[in-house]
Amino acid sequence: MKQHQYKTSLTWTGNTGSGTSSYRAYERTHEIGGESKPVIPASSDPAFRGDGTRYNPEEMLVASVSSCHMLWYLHLCAEAGVIVVDYSDDATGTMVETEDTGGHFTEVTLHPEVVVSDASMIDKANALHNEAHRLCYIANSCNFPVRNEPTCTVKNA
Repeated sequence: MKQHQYKTSLTWTGNTGSGTSSYRAYERTHEIGGESKPVIPASSDPAFRGDGTRYNPEEMLVASVSSCHMLWYLHLCAEAGVIVVDYSDDATGTMVETEDTGGHFTEVTLHPEVVVSDASMIDKANALHNEAHRLCYIANSCNFPVRNEPTCTVKNA
């Protein structure tokens, strides 16, 4: 079995002068990066005193599921002769808070909008979402359902 390692760096940038002297004394801002990669500005969700102009961990989890699915899907389409000319996804995720102030995701739903070059490819294009879901590393690592609600159209149809 092949094993892959991933490394990121995280730097907290929210010290406003007194560190974590109280819950309201610091910002949740931080930066996520990796070797030779651009920095991702991050924070917590505004519901948890975060900066809404930055990505939060919950959004990045949903984006990771969406990205992994898309990459597998495009690979499978290329192998199957399905010519995808456009792909977008407005993925959604639901998280619930628990009484102990923790929480967990209850689901992520992908909404891939695929455009193919020919109408004869639509059925195969739709079917390949199931295989992409089966192979997606991120979805396979989640302890909540990941659903797919794809649409497929033809270029200039």
